[in-house]
This record gives sequence, structure tokens and C-alpha cells, in this order.
Amino acid sequence: MSDDIDVDLLLIGAGPTGLYGAYYGGFRGLRVAVLDAQPQLGGQVSAIYPEKNIYDIAGVPGVQAQTLVDNLVQQAAQFEPTHILGEQATQLERTGHGWTVRTAAGRSVRAGAVIITSGVGTVTPRPLPCSAEHFLDNGLYYFVPKLDLLNDKNVVVVGGGDSAVDWALAALPRAKSVTLVHRRRQFRAHEHSVKQLESSDCRLVLDASVNAMAGNGQVDSVEVQVKGESPETLPTQVVVAALGFLMNLGPIKDWGLELDGRSIRVDSSMRTNLPRVFAAGDVTTYPGKVKLIAVGFGEVATAVNNAAVDLNPGASLAPGHSTDAIG
Repeated sequence: MSDDIDVDLLLIGAGPTGLYGAYYGGFRGLRVAVLDAQPQLGGQVSAIYPEKNIYDIAGVPGVQAQTLVDNLVQQAAQFEPTHILGEQATQLERTGHGWTVRTAAGRSVRAGAVIITSGVGTVTPRPLPCSAEHFLDNGLYYFVPKLDLLNDKNVVVVGGGDSAVDWALAALPRAKSVTLVHRRRQFRAHEHSVKQLESSDCRLVLDASVNAMAGNGQVDSVEVQVKGESPETLPTQVVVAALGFLMNLGPIKDWGLELDGRSIRVDSSMRTNLPRVFAAGDVTTYPGKVKLIAVGFGEVATAVNNAAVDLNPGASLAPGHSTDAIG
């Protein structure tokens, strides 16, 4: 059994929101731990798209996802947070004025306050309708952790959301050819990204489906069919199936939190219905909620500052100026 830990503040989820919360908790003088079931810091950002660029963070024209994670880790490092990785949080128990979180590895983490920053929870890719799982990692991918996988390949991207359009745009400078197949004529992706794609060299095959994939152990072609037309065989070495993910909160859903589907309800201070339990980032819901990394940063700062007052009623809710901090 792993060593038990005592801290003022536990963040459950080590994605960008949780990592920024670790910095802010340290800035408020709290002893902080960050817990994540993934074996590395960065959550789904590091696991799924570390080389994608992120453009919606204020003051940063564009940053590679893994670089953002590395910077957030460095930002918090001055306060020496405890990182607990590769351990899923399984139980939440009230103990005195705080909480004890138990992990699947048998560890107990005692904390005065908890902030859940677990994002969308556990994700499972939506499979292609055609039977193609035997090609997984042999030409079929649900995400591309290393973009050089696309170099000099004929790439087919399937989907019409942000991820599909982003993967197609990322493939264009390095692939031999890029084709995007979408079952509708309209995209769900950001309008700006769609316009970029439409003005690019990417071939768009719309109102269409992938009927089959072929190859001897490795994908070498796909059969694509536009509605009402005859099937077409496209040579390809890489198929990126960006059809979205099935999401599951896991054990968190059984902790007595007020939920709305797969999201945790919070108020304007990011409090849940449980005392000294907060939530921030994509895992939360409230009227007008927008799911952006930039929004998660603001939410977790709000949660940390309110938790600091709960832990020390004499403390000020206002955090002071970061320029006054040493480090």
C-alpha cells in the first residue's frame, strides 16, 4: 500500500485546469496535492493531443499542448505540490472538517478541501461503423500523439467536429494527401477552422461514410461512399477516426455530488453541494457554461480562493497580486 498523504487542498485531475489550481493553491500558501489516474501530468491533453496547437488562451497567440502543460508544471513547481499519478480516486469520505480520498492503489489522501478538475472523466473513442478495430495502431488511429506519424502519408480523417478539422489541418503541411470524410454536409467545428479547411488543399468528401478498410495487416485503402453514388476506393496509410468520445465520470458519480448528466453542478464560487468540495473545468456545469481551457483557469482560481477562506476564515477572498510573490 502506498504512503498516505495529508494536505490542505487536493486537486483530482492533472489536466491544465488542475495544474493551474496547483499553482494558485501554492500561491495562497496551501499545501497542495494533485491526483490523476493517468501516468503523466497533463491529463487528456498530454495523452491524446500533445503536439496540437492551442489558440484560445489569453495573451498566447498559439502554444503546443505539451508545451502548455510543461509551463503549467513549471509555474506550480516553486510551491512544491505533491503529484500522485497512475492512481484513480475511488472513494470520498467525510473526516472531521475535511475529506479523505482513497485511491485504487490503497492510498489515502486527507485534505481540508477538494477541487475536482477531472475534465470529462474517462474517455473511450467512438468506433467507426465499419468493422476495422483489427487495424488499430496499424493505420487506424483515434488520436495522433506524434504528428510525424502523418509524414508523407495519404491521410483520411473521418468526422466533422473540431478534432477532425484540427487533425486535417495539422496533416496538410506534412502528408502526401489529406481527405476528410464527413457524414453530413455541415460541420460542427469552429467556423474559422472550417473556412481554413475549405480554402486548403484538403479534399472534402461530404454526406459520405467509410464502408470498409482493407490491407494485409496494415491499412492500405478505404472504401468511401457518398450518398446516392457508387463507392470509391482511396489509397491511404493513415485513417484518423475523430468521431468523438464516450465519456464516463467513473467512481466520482457515486460520491453524492449533484450531477447534470456527466457534469457536476456548481455555483458561482465553484462549490458543489458537498461542503469544502469544489469543481472546475470541463467537469462542471452551470447556466451559461462554456467549455474552454481558458474558462477552466478562471474557474479553478475562483475555487482555490474560496477554498482558502473555508480553510482559514480569517483569510481574504482576494488573493493579492502575483507580482508581490517571491519565486
